[in-house]
Amino acid sequence: MINNKKVIVVLPAYNAAKTLEITYREIDFSIVDEVILVDDKSKDNTIEEARRLGISHIVVHEINRGYGGNQKSCYNKALELGADIVIMLHPDYQYTPKLIPSMAHLIANDLYHVVLGSRILGKGALAGGMPWYKYVANRLLTLFQNTMMNAKLSEYHTGYRAFSREVLEKVNYEANSDNFVFDNQMLAQIWYAGYEIAEITCPTKYFDDASSINIKNSSIYGMGVLKTSIQYRLQKWGMIKNRIFHT
Repeated sequence: MINNKKVIVVLPAYNAAKTLEITYREIDFSIVDEVILVDDKSKDNTIEEARRLGISHIVVHEINRGYGGNQKSCYNKALELGADIVIMLHPDYQYTPKLIPSMAHLIANDLYHVVLGSRILGKGALAGGMPWYKYVANRLLTLFQNTMMNAKLSEYHTGYRAFSREVLEKVNYEANSDNFVFDNQMLAQIWYAGYEIAEITCPTKYFDDASSINIKNSSIYGMGVLKTSIQYRLQKWGMIKNRIFHT
């Protein structure tokens, strides 16, 4: 807890058994009150590993709902448990849990409602092993989105995010896709709602056990990003009414 605000870390998990322990052990429980793991019907022993580690709340999907569907369960459970600050951390150890205090403090001290751990600030992405084609796609998509949304983020595609309760209650994340583009839709919703977004430099690791979407799914995601950006701009111009922007 920070400034009497309850901090909950959510772990959207899929086949994370090999990396869950090292991720969990680095969480700073001097400020984190509870951890929620949502298992999206993993094919390995992620659930058993979570129970062995003593994770306080485990939600099990009976069917695979996708990355976006997993996050919906994460945030719904966190709000149900009274979270004031919710931090999404991938349990594949691609993002360091050691940034949780910094991200949480920015929200707890009422500086920002949303904080992203950016792989692009500094030189962390390529140094950490990000494939070159993903790096190039990241930069091009981010440029397009910043232009369409009149914003200035270093990247829109990080999976390391912290939110205030207010933001999660304000944006209609349930209307978003159950797939990977959920992340992008949520940032568009946050901009549309008028919130500012902070970024901090985040070192990342790309290795065999870290999760990563393949080229086919990356292409589908990229198309979804372009669509979301265009929808945002048309919504701002009053030319369409998209349900993801309805609060």
